[in-house]
Amino acid sequence: MKAPRVTLDQWRTLQAVVDHGGFAQAAEILHRSQSSVSYTVARMQDQLGVPLLRIDGRKAVLTEAGEVLLRRSRQLVKSASQLEDLAHHMEQGWEAEVRLVVDAAYPNARLVRALTAFMPQSRGCRVRLREEVLSGVEEVLLEGVADLAISGFSIPGYLGTEMSSVEFVAVAHPEHPLHQLHRELNFQDLESQLQVVIRDSGRQQPRDVGWLGAEQRWTVGSLATAATFISSGLGFGWLPRHMIEREICEGVLKPLPMDKGGSRNPQFYLYSSKDKPLGPATQILIELIRNFDTAPLSAPFAAPQQA
Repeated sequence: MKAPRVTLDQWRTLQAVVDHGGFAQAAEILHRSQSSVSYTVARMQDQLGVPLLRIDGRKAVLTEAGEVLLRRSRQLVKSASQLEDLAHHMEQGWEAEVRLVVDAAYPNARLVRALTAFMPQSRGCRVRLREEVLSGVEEVLLEGVADLAISGFSIPGYLGTEMSSVEFVAVAHPEHPLHQLHRELNFQDLESQLQVVIRDSGRQQPRDVGWLGAEQRWTVGSLATAATFISSGLGFGWLPRHMIEREICEGVLKPLPMDKGGSRNPQFYLYSSKDKPLGPATQILIELIRNFDTAPLSAPFAAPQQA
């Protein structure tokens, strides 16, 4: 890659000349001599081979090419400044990245709110979000490739922070044979029907969760696929209520009238890695996740304003 001929300092100098109305004003702002500022801009134009300024009366104004290049340079200078800030924050112990693994059944709306609130406080720290199913979350945490984990399981050897529960509801299409019985259902009624279950993404010790007594069972890779299959009339299954609320309201899915076990409410937990101490960005994100975990899913949310 060819090294740039123009430095960031030269772009900053040109910006100062334009923003403050001339060479003398820019020199005062930059604490340099006027001749130094004039030489810097003249040198830039020679290096680029394009005139950036023209004299209009007693004032230097941007050429058409100068306007385009100056506009692009502002983002370049801003990015460089942000990079320097990030290096400074990292020197103070601020993380460059937080790795978060989440069970796919956890409400995305709460995560979005927490991450939206985290962004203006992040100081350039990136978030790497990964979704897993059931024991897949535990495996990622144990492998040391996650800093934080949200799981519906109690993970041995870890002290998790208790979070809200997620309701799973037994549902089927309104025209499904189970709904045509027009009575309270028991598990014997389900045995002859097709059950749609979600595959555990864990590889070491995958788990089956929920009732699995149906003679026919189809396993799919995601909750969204399971919801699509079931709402199309193909089988029944237990799905998170927050994911299918719209389908229930629209009459595409209907809760099964079970005599027992029609819903279950597993508790979710927030875990942190034991392999490294929590940095300031991770601690801020933990607090935001906990705060938004208790907020109603239907509550209006306004993104925080940048300071």
